[in-house]
Amino acid sequence: MKKIIVPIDFSEHSEYALKTAATLAKKHDAEVLVLHMLEMSTVALTASDELLGQQAIFFMKLAEKKFKDFLDKDYLKGVNVTPIIKHFKVFSEVNDVAKENNVDIIVMGSHGSSGIQEMFIGSNTERVVRNSEIPVLIVKNNVVDVNFDVIVLATDLEEESIQSYINTRKMFQDVASKIYLVHVNLPNERFQSTTELEKKAVHFFTKADRSLNYLEDLRFVSDYTVDDGILHFSNKSKADLIVMPTHGRKGLAHFFQGSVGEDVVNHSTLPVLTIKME
Repeated sequence: MKKIIVPIDFSEHSEYALKTAATLAKKHDAEVLVLHMLEMSTVALTASDELLGQQAIFFMKLAEKKFKDFLDKDYLKGVNVTPIIKHFKVFSEVNDVAKENNVDIIVMGSHGSSGIQEMFIGSNTERVVRNSEIPVLIVKNNVVDVNFDVIVLATDLEEESIQSYINTRKMFQDVASKIYLVHVNLPNERFQSTTELEKKAVHFFTKADRSLNYLEDLRFVSDYTVDDGILHFSNKSKADLIVMPTHGRKGLAHFFQGSVGEDVVNHSTLPVLTIKME
């Protein structure tokens, strides 16, 4: 992890993300790119009219001043910080900035709390998750100690989930003492017997690792929804981080064959990392 990007809007939650990024940067000797997107109208940015042109310059300078003040924090001392201002109107552009700068991870603040309508529909976080080709770490609280020692990775044990499993293990192999893979067995048409699940698990690990060395890290959880199963197990295991694979531009709603994975992000008090499935 050499480069971290943090999109900010000067809110309390974006400062939570910035604090988290600063801690990660100190641990990994990484650079933090702090991105502010100045949401100005296309008219203001391209106007030939002198008045509109002056208005655009005024707002840009105002944003630069606010940006400078926002980055004047003690916890950023000793951190290599690069401020970036882009004149985009939507947060879906974050992925382009991340790719241009060879960023390893995006860290974002979010206020999601009680359901999909409150956070994901039309939210900046949702746009970033759907468009990002790199992992997105979503932070909702002031994380005092960014220590990802126990990690819960949601999995459906399908072959398309193998790469997200490999990427997660590679990303945290030097910092996590335990990475649990959690499969939630639902009481509906997708219910599977113990024998069926064990057979599926053997195929998954054989394909992913060419061994069964990590089979003991797999947990089968029975619950009414995937979200409840992941959250209940995360609380029980005292996890520090939840990892949710996504289908990128299709959104988290397509994860687990239609199960609403957004609720994990909305209802979890833990940081949630989304990783695009290959």
